[in-house]
Amino acid sequence: MTNSSRFAPLALGLLLAAAAPALAQTAPNTAPAAPGPAEKGTGIASAGKVIPVAEYYEGGQAAMYAFIARELKYPLMAKRNRLQGQCIVSFTLNPDATMSGIKLVKQVGGGTGEEALRVVRLLKFKKPEYPILTSMPITFKLGQTASNATE
Repeated sequence: MTNSSRFAPLALGLLLAAAAPALAQTAPNTAPAAPGPAEKGTGIASAGKVIPVAEYYEGGQAAMYAFIARELKYPLMAKRNRLQGQCIVSFTLNPDATMSGIKLVKQVGGGTGEEALRVVRLLKFKKPEYPILTSMPITFKLGQTASNATE
């Protein structure tokens, strides 16, 4: 066996690994989802995505986003430390319209996780036919005018 034939599989693997990012870049660009309605710089993260339980909320997904934006209060510690980002809350919507297994999957810190849990617990859904396990992203974003505000 010659040296060149011994390294052929390695060279082929390196060639394929180098070509993979180029192939991924040739995929068609997709426009980012439009942000949902936000009040006071807070709201739900992915308005372009359909959240499965949103169809069981009175008024649909838009009403659910509006309720979350209205009820969400930016935690003082997060505001002071200029913490921004996305919290993810997961829960199960039961057939009797109650929620169970509400837990925080991801948080930003500074009290944002607790606030996201509080707001999700306030949501009232209609009865689904079967249990639905879902997660809901909630975004905390400081507004332009709030960046210099002190409380």
